[in-house]
Amino acid sequence: KPDWDKLMDDFKDSKHGLVADVDCTAEGKSLCDKNEVKGYPTIKYGDPGAMKDYDGGRDFAAMQKFAEENLGPVCSPDNLDLCDEQDKKMIAKFQKWDLDELDLSIEENEEKMKKLDAKLQKPIDDLNKQIEGLRKKIEKEVKKGENAVAKERKAQGYKHMKAVAAAKKPKAAAGEAGEEKKEEL
Repeated sequence: KPDWDKLMDDFKDSKHGLVADVDCTAEGKSLCDKNEVKGYPTIKYGDPGAMKDYDGGRDFAAMQKFAEENLGPVCSPDNLDLCDEQDKKMIAKFQKWDLDELDLSIEENEEKMKKLDAKLQKPIDDLNKQIEGLRKKIEKEVKKGENAVAKERKAQGYKHMKAVAAAKKPKAAAGEAGEEKKEEL
């Protein structure tokens, strides 16, 4: 949070970029819902009408570098010089609509996008269920393998073999050392 506050202070007088925070549990809840903020802290950037998720570093240097490289004016009714021809035509079309038409169309489009998101999410959810099922199978096979190895070691007396070998090694090493001393004399 201190790095974020420092970044907000750096951009407080910017004419082209806004760095701000929103309390999603209070007055900012509707803004957070509109921008699909699901966890905290979440950092979003870009065009206010189409915010993108920020996935970079959370330290001041990383956020400052990203902000300097990515925050700035974007294509909009106030910055038509930044728009391509297709965007200019769309903006001109929408500028002819009254506010009620725009609000209704925005609402309809948001509903379409929610339905499309839900439709696209279903196969992802199905795949995640398959992955979880495979993880469980892997865990079961690993456990089965570990049990088989443990059973075989027990049947062969592996633990006792190692204990006897360990017990003999110091005696053998001591015995060899004694023989070497005798040979030196």
